[in-house]
This record gives sequence, structure tokens and C-alpha cells, in this order.
Amino acid sequence: MSDSAARDRDAAETESALSHPPVAPDASATYGSHPDQLIDFYAPRDGRTGAPVVVVLHGGAWRAPYDRQHVSPFADFLARRGFAVASVEYRRGSEIPQQRGAGPVAGRWPETFDDVAAAMDALPALLARELPAADARRIVVTGHSAGGQLALWAAARHVLPEGSPWRLPAPPQLRGVVALAPIADFATAVGLGVCSGAVGQLLGSEGDFAERAPYADPAALLPTGIATTVVQGTTDVDVPQAVSEAFVDAAAKAGETVGLTLLPDVGHFPLIDPAADACAVVAEELAQLAW
Repeated sequence: MSDSAARDRDAAETESALSHPPVAPDASATYGSHPDQLIDFYAPRDGRTGAPVVVVLHGGAWRAPYDRQHVSPFADFLARRGFAVASVEYRRGSEIPQQRGAGPVAGRWPETFDDVAAAMDALPALLARELPAADARRIVVTGHSAGGQLALWAAARHVLPEGSPWRLPAPPQLRGVVALAPIADFATAVGLGVCSGAVGQLLGSEGDFAERAPYADPAALLPTGIATTVVQGTTDVDVPQAVSEAFVDAAAKAGETVGLTLLPDVGHFPLIDPAADACAVVAEELAQLAW
């Protein structure tokens, strides 16, 4: 496929995924005082009790224009598949003086990570209050693109460097992680210019990058001992297959097996598009870990 054809296909897939109207949650709850410190909850549409929980971390290159609304149809899709869903909002890039650039800034250091850690820590109590029929003992985390990086990071907090404020003393109580076209290996992503240099914006200048990467790069936070699967489209031009393969290779070198599900002729956005067959594959990967 030519570059122009690939771009045209990506544009059509993106339009399809973003064409669904937002789906209002059944409940929302705050995990902090900032307006972005919010979790939307979707109950299983069949009314079942004891449903496993899927935590959704949305993508959008950690940039402020992209919020959880664009994954609300995906959250609803999972709820219709029998999951309880917690869709997490978190602080993304904004007008931070030292990070201003020509376009939307990617991420906020350390606030993006502060928020994901705080949301995950608050989740059991919020689930008990907002979705008491869900089974909080069966939690799977998923995330798309930049959200895939955050999902992998959320499952790796117990292997963060000593002294990190986000480090957990023991592995988080998760059934597993399903990362969807994740920005999972920062060196490879930087080399490929993923999302217009988003990783560099997330971590900051060259000196800051080197200091911060060990605290944020999923490929540096291995092994985790938590079941992990990566789902990746082979024609993804936004976060190419090479990024996922580099992460899987890093895991293998660390002595850990990470599942890699490659979807032929699938790009970036079908993974979260309820109208795409790829989305059903994602739901099945989640089910394999959750049940």
C-alpha cells in the first residue's frame, strides 16, 4: 500500500471511530479536586452482577484537545459485552510555559502520572460506591495509543525506581492489561516521530527526558509479572507496529512473555471503533483475562 493510500485509509478509519455520538455514563465520580480528575462509570447493559471491571485510559497523544468523550462509545460497547467500565480522565498537555510549542502540548509532568496513579488508587472505593454490583477483584486495564502507555505504566508501578512517588510496595491487584496500539517503547517511538514528537513533549528537554524516561517508559519497567497483551493493527500509521514489537522484545529480554495480537490490514482507530471488527477482537482479549 502506498503512503498516500495508507493515509487515506487512516483518515477514513479515524472518521469512522470518531463519528459515534458520545455516550453518557451511568455515573461519574471525582478522585481529586481538578476538573479533569474524574472517572465515568458504565454498568453492564445486561444488568448482571459480579461483572469484571475494565478500566479505560483514553489516548490522544496526552494532549488536551482529546478527552474521554471520544472513547465513550467504546466504553458503552464494552458495557454491552457484559463488562463494568471505568473510563478515566486525567490531566493532559496545556499552556505550561516551559513546554509551549506550535501546537497542543503532549502531557503534563508530573500531573498526568499523578492522576493515573490517584485514579487507580481510588478505584476500589469508587467502584464500591458507584458500581457495587461489579466484581472489583477482577480488574483489567486497557488503553489506546497514549492511553496504552498509561495502562502499561499503571500495571508497572511496583517496579518503578526506588523513591518514585508513584511506586507501589506490591503488584497492583489486576487480572491483566490489554494495551491497544500503545506508545510502549519510547526510544522506538521517538525514532519514528510518533504523534509529532509527543514523547519528547511529554518528558521535556533532553536532560529531563533522560531523567524521566525510567519512570515512564513501559519498555524500561519490565518484568511486571502481570498478564499483558498488546493488540496492534499492521497498517497503523499513527503508532506503527514496530513500537509494539520493540516492547514485546524488551519484555522477552527481561524474561517475560507479552502476548502480541496482530490484526492484518487494520489501522490505529478501529481498535476502539464499535463499528469495526477489530473492536470485537479487543473485547475478546479483555474477556480472556477478566473471566
